[in-house]
Amino acid sequence: MKYLLLIHMNPDVWSTLTQADIDEVMAGHDTFIKTITESGELIRTDALGQPAESAVVRVRGGAPTVTDGPYVEAKEFLAGFYFVECATRDRALELAAMIPDAKWNAIEVRPIVHTQEK
Repeated sequence: MKYLLLIHMNPDVWSTLTQADIDEVMAGHDTFIKTITESGELIRTDALGQPAESAVVRVRGGAPTVTDGPYVEAKEFLAGFYFVECATRDRALELAAMIPDAKWNAIEVRPIVHTQEK
């Protein structure tokens, strides 16, 4: 089964981290990527740009409107994701708990119900 492990970051929390904490997160991602690459569970991972660089598009009454970032109304923003394939939901939850950001932020685990390959 395929899952998207969505990393939600709260900038207020992130701004309180020490450099050692940030270094721990970055090193933790390297370790996590190595682990799930070796296990064959990693399909893809990407980090996303800063919310201030984003735009939100809505179509209302047939007309698109574009609002510059930072993001949809929320305290947290989507910072990145891991796209994984693993045997069970429990394993997906286990993997999500291994993502270093889970210590300070939230990891959302969403099953993939449809995939369109190129």
